[in-house]
Amino acid sequence: MFTPMLSGCTRVCGRFVSLTHTTARTSRSPFISLSTSPSFRPSFPSSSSIQPILAPLVPSLHLPFPLRRFLSRSAHPTGPMDLQEVLVVLEKLAPLSLAESWDNVGLLVEPSRARPIKTILLTNDLTDAVMEEAEAMSCDLIISYHPPLFRPVKRLVQGDWKQRLAVRAIEGGMAVFSPHTSWDSVKGGVNDWLVAGLGSGQVSVLSQAHGSAPHSHKLEFTVRNDAQLNDIMEELRRADSRTLLQYSVNSSDSSLVHVSVTCSDSALTSSVQTVLRQVGPSHSLSILQLQKPPLPGHGQGRLSVLEEPVTVATAVQKMKSHLGLNHVRLALGAGQTVESTVCTAAVCAGSGASVLSGVKADLYVTGEMSHHEVLDAVSRGTSVILSDHSNSERGFLTVFRERLAMRLPDSVTVAISQADRDPLEVV
Repeated sequence: MFTPMLSGCTRVCGRFVSLTHTTARTSRSPFISLSTSPSFRPSFPSSSSIQPILAPLVPSLHLPFPLRRFLSRSAHPTGPMDLQEVLVVLEKLAPLSLAESWDNVGLLVEPSRARPIKTILLTNDLTDAVMEEAEAMSCDLIISYHPPLFRPVKRLVQGDWKQRLAVRAIEGGMAVFSPHTSWDSVKGGVNDWLVAGLGSGQVSVLSQAHGSAPHSHKLEFTVRNDAQLNDIMEELRRADSRTLLQYSVNSSDSSLVHVSVTCSDSALTSSVQTVLRQVGPSHSLSILQLQKPPLPGHGQGRLSVLEEPVTVATAVQKMKSHLGLNHVRLALGAGQTVESTVCTAAVCAGSGASVLSGVKADLYVTGEMSHHEVLDAVSRGTSVILSDHSNSERGFLTVFRERLAMRLPDSVTVAISQADRDPLEVV
């Protein structure tokens, strides 16, 4: 299709920025470029006439991060932010409800004395080296992808390295937050970033995430009249005061009133007892479990049908480049060679065997799998690329840093740990 021609020049901080938008016949989004004069050295005030002009175009502009952050600033906070305000931003970027039920996500350490958040450190793992880095930069909030506190803690002592880190965070007045599988699941999160390393394709979710619903069960029963219905509903409301009961009535039968009521999981037992007590055993009662609504684009793992199939060898090179690694481990599927074609790829960041198991694809990409899990995949003709656990996740920190920084005031520094690294290396 034809895209429109847009050209112009606008003044930023005493210097000029020219915006050119070329006409092209293409099925893809038009390419927008921002060019500057050689002497252009922009500063980024809190408000400027360029913001309303260019802010809507920021997602598609190929710009340096400081300028992209500036152009996205107009609708975002400009003053100091406290911890709770930052947590609201983090929740919007990746709702914690998307995390797996077994995970330990959210705010793990909260200082007793509140202070403005001025420095945030992003890390894949919170280690002694990363904590030293955080202390040196007077960090206020550490966002550790992996939760440093995972299992229940009965004591905080120096003999356990994770407990020792928690104590140091408390003593230093630093908050610790972990998103973990909420980042994996969210649309545009870790797994979408990982699969993008192989090139564009038709991407789907392997393990669908579902939304939370206030009502999990439906009770269907009959009553004699409206008066009896009112008595039942009043008692049900007292039993489930935290959620709004929903009910419908069908009076097609002249002698009975058919009622359908939805209630929460916590109120199911008391609701059933109430209905049975009021209507008696002579009337039927049906209990149905309601399905939670799916959340399109959210969930664990990704499957990509590549727009441009590649060889196994090319897939290896692409992933090494995407992850910033010199080496990865490769297991060739039965009957496959490095020149075999990869049309479909399934990925899961971290330890992905449980998500990838049974998925039909030419290639699996994950951080780690056990010896026997690799053998299972290979026997089915699927090749496997392993990067080591955290190497399949760490690169997303750069993406998230930009997303977070553009939603915070300029007074907040968002840094990526330089001490964080996978504990394993090839020697």
